Amino acid sequence: MPHIVRYAIAIVCVLLDQITKIAAERALDLHQAIEVLPVFNIALAYNYGAAFSFLNVPGGTQRWFFTGISLIASLVLIVWLYKLSMREKWMSLSFALILGGAVGNLIDRAYYGYVIDFIQVHYKDWYFPTFNIADSAIFCGAALMLFLTFFEKQPEEIT
Repeated sequence: MPHIVRYAIAIVCVLLDQITKIAAERALDLHQAIEVLPVFNIALAYNYGAAFSFLNVPGGTQRWFFTGISLIASLVLIVWLYKLSMREKWMSLSFALILGGAVGNLIDRAYYGYVIDFIQVHYKDWYFPTFNIADSAIFCGAALMLFLTFFEKQPEEIT
């Protein structure tokens, strides 16, 4: 996969993420939920912590810590994505998705101090933590990477 395509995929993820977050903020009040399906709501939430509000502590001191980690991870992914060979199209896709998601959430954390979440999946009284497009891209990229790591046939080494 050409380098331009790799980075274009990441940019599309960032744009979709930011556009949907802006739309959710304009359409909803904080914690307002709109039922789309019996198991799916659009509900605005702010995540001051890491994934699933992990380390969400009062005072917001974790904002710059998570921003720094996201920035470093994004820079590493940019370089790593560039170094992948053209033949590694599926691994490139997984890295591009993870990069796009990381940058989408990095923008929120740096600009607002929190990540905007709005996708809510639930069943009866059980609710999965609210998430966003960036989180979905990271999840899909990581799942693809794990699949490739465990199931992709590696070329045999010539000795």
